[in-house]
Amino acid sequence: MKQILSRTLRLAPQSQRRLMGGGPFPYRLGVKKNKFVEEWNGRREITEKSFEANAKTVPWILLLGIVLPYGVYSATRYELTLTGGRRFKDMC
Repeated sequence: MKQILSRTLRLAPQSQRRLMGGGPFPYRLGVKKNKFVEEWNGRREITEKSFEANAKTVPWILLLGIVLPYGVYSATRYELTLTGGRRFKDMC
């Protein structure tokens, strides 16, 4: 038991220096961050703080979140009832 414990403590990972982008390129390669990509990442992280639900955005949310998916569903269901898809008959 003592040997196992000492082996695990010895093989415990040490603090590693992270590579640029997590890829195979070394840190001293001279890669520079793109300021536009960094700005996009920052905006993406705080979307919930900058989002506003007002009279302009609520109809779009309803359209894209409810009406459009239901329209696609009803159109495909209608097509399957007309053509009699091979799996549709098993469901009815």
